[in-house]
Amino acid sequence: MEAVDALGQTYRFLSFIDDRPGSPSAPPLSLPVTSRRALQDHPQARVLAVPGSPATYRGRRALIEGLGVPYERWATVVHPSASVSGRARVGRNVLIMAGAVVTSNAVIGDHVCVLPNAVIHHDVVVGDWSLVGSGVVLAGGVVVEPNVYLGSQSSVKPRVRIGEQSLVGMGSTVLNDVPPLSVVAGCPARPLRSGGA
Repeated sequence: MEAVDALGQTYRFLSFIDDRPGSPSAPPLSLPVTSRRALQDHPQARVLAVPGSPATYRGRRALIEGLGVPYERWATVVHPSASVSGRARVGRNVLIMAGAVVTSNAVIGDHVCVLPNAVIHHDVVVGDWSLVGSGVVLAGGVVVEPNVYLGSQSSVKPRVRIGEQSLVGMGSTVLNDVPPLSVVAGCPARPLRSGGA
């Protein structure tokens, strides 16, 4: 639903897509919900698909790729109140929500969701398929490898690397590199699981 608020004047909302349009998971408002057939019925429509939760983030890539959408159809949506530097690079199928800030030389890959009030400082790289939670602060030079979930209000100190498919718990402070496939939490962040968790 927050994605609809971010559309501004750039895009017009057409519908949500749900494999089970009448299911309880369908959005509760009076906005239309259709099947994947809408992708074929509206071949000129741009698509935004940025699902994710701490329980399902590792499956985001398969879910998004499973839509079979060609690269050129993916939308990039930036909320009108977000601030994105002209020196930043932002990929396709990216949602940057209200109040987020992306500064100089930051690179945001494809299929990334940046929730409200996150701050992505200079020279940060956010890998494809990642989700940056509300109020997250990524200090300069941080590298977030692909398919990472950064929980709300977490912060990462300069030049730290967060390994692929890792999860950083809400409110955590990350002071050291995080190995791939890890789950870390706390202040300072400590491993809860690592290496294939």
